[in-house]
Amino acid sequence: MNKKARFSIILGRYMLLTLATIIIIIGIYVFKFPNNFSFGGVTGIAIVLAPFVPVTPGILTLIINMFLLLLGFIFLGKSFGLMTAYVSILMSVGLRLCELWFPMNQPLTDEPVLELIFAIALPAVASAVYFNIGASGGGTDVVAMILAKYTSLNIGAALFVADLLIVIASCFVFDTKTGLCSLTGLLAKSLVVDGVIENINLCKYFTIISDNPKPICDFITNELGRSATLYNAQGAYSGADKTIIITITKRSQAVKLRNFIKHMEPSAFIAITNSSEIIGKGFRGMN
Repeated sequence: MNKKARFSIILGRYMLLTLATIIIIIGIYVFKFPNNFSFGGVTGIAIVLAPFVPVTPGILTLIINMFLLLLGFIFLGKSFGLMTAYVSILMSVGLRLCELWFPMNQPLTDEPVLELIFAIALPAVASAVYFNIGASGGGTDVVAMILAKYTSLNIGAALFVADLLIVIASCFVFDTKTGLCSLTGLLAKSLVVDGVIENINLCKYFTIISDNPKPICDFITNELGRSATLYNAQGAYSGADKTIIITITKRSQAVKLRNFIKHMEPSAFIAITNSSEIIGKGFRGMN
């Protein structure tokens, strides 16, 4: 890969990171901060601590994130990801600028459940984008990276316990309703992140049984730019020779392939399976 192509890929990743960070800033500042939703992470800590210190949640987030970034560079060195540092700094500064430019003294609406949905969904979508391109939102992820390097702790369980303690603290600092909303957010966040990641990576696995495989294979290779694997088979009932074609496509390509087969080879048998874990040339892991 030449330098120009590599630069384009890197630039595209950072543009995507910037867009995802803007989304997470909106979710946190507009919906999470005004309602005191404290489900996990540095922003959750900042919300719980804000009533006891003379600074805003945005400033606290900035201070904590900068401290964690410093720890990351000290303990992780070159292995500490630049993309994670970029996201952490951009989010911290963005939240502080929002407080200065667009101050919010109360929730956007009088519907806490509606705002909880957006407080969960927007950061979850952004986090899924981060994880999908090998980055993270910084914050407590930095602590997880340090613990993973120097201890044998179950990092996922440790972070969940820490997040749960933050949620419990919010019940005492604010009220029971806020605490229960925060607990709901904590439980739903991981499910939403997993769902978004799965949909981002979703591909279609085709198993096609045909008497005339050549037109189908030509369409797959020439029109879709994909490849396929062929197997010789025999029908159990008819005893006739068959060809099994196996191929994997993106979702948009799957529609084209299905329509082509339906129009050109209507006698073909097609089984289509969803999969979000495709690793190989043309997909994840070997690009």
